[in-house]
Amino acid sequence: MAAAPTSVVCRELRLRQFRNFAELDLVFPPEGAAVIGDNGSGKTNLLEAIYYLEIFRSFRGAADEQLVRFGAEAFYVRGRFEDLATGEVREVTAAFERRTRRKRVTVNGAEPERLGDALGRVGAVVFSPSDVAIVAGAPGERRRFLDIVLSLNEPGYLTALQRYRQLLRQRNAVLRRGGSAALLGAWDEGLVEWGARVMAARAAWVAARAEGFARRYASIAGGPTARLRYRSSVPLGGTEVPTVAEAAEAFRAELARIAPRERERQMTLAGPHRDELAFLLETETGEIDVREYGSGGQQRTAAIVLRMIEAETVREARGWEPLILLDDIFAELDPGRSRRILELIEAEEPGQVILTAPKASDLEMRGGSLVHWRIAGGRVFA
Repeated sequence: MAAAPTSVVCRELRLRQFRNFAELDLVFPPEGAAVIGDNGSGKTNLLEAIYYLEIFRSFRGAADEQLVRFGAEAFYVRGRFEDLATGEVREVTAAFERRTRRKRVTVNGAEPERLGDALGRVGAVVFSPSDVAIVAGAPGERRRFLDIVLSLNEPGYLTALQRYRQLLRQRNAVLRRGGSAALLGAWDEGLVEWGARVMAARAAWVAARAEGFARRYASIAGGPTARLRYRSSVPLGGTEVPTVAEAAEAFRAELARIAPRERERQMTLAGPHRDELAFLLETETGEIDVREYGSGGQQRTAAIVLRMIEAETVREARGWEPLILLDDIFAELDPGRSRRILELIEAEEPGQVILTAPKASDLEMRGGSLVHWRIAGGRVFA
């Protein structure tokens, strides 16, 4: 039997000129904290800073320039994280200068050769009301979710994705110029090779997490279940989890089939950049697409469950309990659904929890053991 994962917790956080924080130094208990404050006080900014040390960009999609405090020239974020089982401490820092647009990242004082080498050192998962856009928004939101989860947890995925995107840009440039078939074909094999790796990894992740998604959704919804399904723009012949070779063969055949249409449209019309992740709700009359026909509560539930299977992925891939960041996630949910979400997170996520809310909630976590801090005007009060 595998050993239970350890927990990696945030012990200290230092912010300088980040969003609305001029200076902030916090020491977190291993259980976490509840940060209470009005909208606009900086609650989400605080969680954004912690998660920035996981992916070195804003989970809200903001450019680095927007993270620099108004009137300042640069921001600095430092986090100290501890493995509770071994006592090992890792320090992750990030700084960005507005004038030079230079970003500097360090892990335990050393600057990595490539930014990608520093990704995923925190193991945090952030739950936010804006996550509903993953379910209800454009397909690009869902592809972005898949790409972040797999880049952080699947060895080789980030490299494959970067190579594919580079080749896609070059192939599209040839199509726009009306280049010859021979010139276009020069990019095809690389596009197929790296695109097949991306598609195979996405399909495998969705298949592995589908049962867990359905179980958690039914538990929160109190009855009906929803299914997770990967829809590739490349016909994979009914294969739920293709090998890289099978995905490559299918991709190659599809490019040959649609070649005339691509020349007419002057763009690549098949590949991972056009994939879709579907959420299908079971009803008495059959399956419906949650994005198109689901209620607001159903869409928010699907988004929360998606984050829970992301946490499961972190746990299995990295061997430690993820740090859970909850940004006012019970907003706009009915009390019954909120209670069931809380119970499920309590049961499945034993790691450190840092949550934000506009007011002290009756829905306490960790048996009410979390310290309560107030936040106002970019300052935190114990």
